[in-house]
Amino acid sequence: MRLILDSYTRYFNIKHQRKGPLWQSRFKNVLVESDEQMYHLTRYIHLNPVTAGLVEKPEQWMPSSYLEYIQQGNKKQRTCRFEDILTIQPLEYKDFVENRVNYQKELALIKHLVLD
Repeated sequence: MRLILDSYTRYFNIKHQRKGPLWQSRFKNVLVESDEQMYHLTRYIHLNPVTAGLVEKPEQWMPSSYLEYIQQGNKKQRTCRFEDILTIQPLEYKDFVENRVNYQKELALIKHLVLD
């Protein structure tokens, strides 16, 4: 991950004639040990654009896989293949994600107050 971030930073800095880091903090990884933890991580990822104020609803962020998680369309046309890892019922997952929008926004507001 570090190599990808460093390479992209070099590319971006050259392209935009700038210097310095692009990322606020180091990349952090976590070993996912349960299905429940995986569900929570996917929700966190799908809510990041909403939390950042880029969109109002997670389905409005087009680069996201969220629409593939909540739609029951043709699985052959999907980019994201999660069925082998998670069993997701689209409507239940949509409720699971959208019920935590405000909570995740609140956490984002106070996260700088917490010590690592």
